[in-house]
Amino acid sequence: MRLERSSENKISSIDGDNNFSKTRYRTRNAIRSLRCWFIPYLKSRYHRGEFRPLLSYLYTEWRCNVNCYYCYTWNNQVRGMTLEVAKKSIDWLKTSGCRVVAIMGGEPLLRKDFITEVIRYGSSRGFFMYLPTNGILMDRYFIDHAGSAGVAAVNIAVDTIDEKPGLPKSFKRIEPQFKYLVKMKEKYGYIVFFNINITAGNMDDVKELTQIARRYNIGTDYHINEAPVIEQSHYKYGDRGYWITEDYYRKVDELSDWLVEKSGSGYPMVNSVEHLRAMKDFVRHRPPDWKCRAGFNSLVIRTDGTLAPCFELYSSGKDWGSIYKGQRLAENEDLAAQKKECNEKCLSTCNYQVAHYYDTCGRGLQWVLKHAHRGFLEM
Repeated sequence: MRLERSSENKISSIDGDNNFSKTRYRTRNAIRSLRCWFIPYLKSRYHRGEFRPLLSYLYTEWRCNVNCYYCYTWNNQVRGMTLEVAKKSIDWLKTSGCRVVAIMGGEPLLRKDFITEVIRYGSSRGFFMYLPTNGILMDRYFIDHAGSAGVAAVNIAVDTIDEKPGLPKSFKRIEPQFKYLVKMKEKYGYIVFFNINITAGNMDDVKELTQIARRYNIGTDYHINEAPVIEQSHYKYGDRGYWITEDYYRKVDELSDWLVEKSGSGYPMVNSVEHLRAMKDFVRHRPPDWKCRAGFNSLVIRTDGTLAPCFELYSSGKDWGSIYKGQRLAENEDLAAQKKECNEKCLSTCNYQVAHYYDTCGRGLQWVLKHAHRGFLEM
């Protein structure tokens, strides 16, 4: 009898510890999302029309360890960002009111120690440090060090279950390190989610990956595969990029409806329902009328510290300013004209969400409360 009571007490103690850990985890992420997302959002509404980035993309690397046929933002000839430029960029972003930095590539983990230092520097200055990676180079040592450094979110880019020609980012390739990443999220306080690119070659995989994410209690975010918006001289795969042609329209429709249904049933997704539905028209070359906020509420910092409005215009060759000049992208007279040209070819996941939730203050509050309640993205 005593042994039974002792076991019962032990189980009760473990359950209590788990509940405390989850409560602390969710509370920490709720506070961080309010501080790094909602307060800057309110300030940007007050200064509407000015350069007030809510979301910034720090391209520390343009090289990559894999070769996805659809990827035109990859060039192993480009030199990576220095730590001096990374720190200068974070300091400059802070003066603009931004509190969210996504560390981009290429593949950022080609230089793990460097990335850990960037995370540590940004986190110590109150930034939500967000790390997209394909996860292939990730290991337990890096996960522990990035967690200790204060990484707020890890976005795993994965497109398939098993590797396919031109689609090397498979779940099975990263499964061991992924499991450890999820296991340690409550200890270090970061969130985890999948980033999935919907192409002509992986729509069945998208469903399986969505179910895996649900099983591991993490979020998802989806992008519809796009051909280059502007000419990319280094891109060499042309028609082999798994672009979605007329033969795949019905499959996109079915997948979009399935994702909308899953979102409505409680699956945590970055994408708004409107964005998921807009994919149907976009692949048919009927782009939705959305008001891109790139250059006002989001921006890209290139590896050399120069600026661009978005991913798609990274290689545009135009002078959009730099962290050294202090030029404000929103003041660039070419930006409005450029958007008229590129919006027909672009359904950017990140910039669409910024535009959608920025549209009204109520939507902005809805975004933060929704994700704060779930630990930003997780149930």
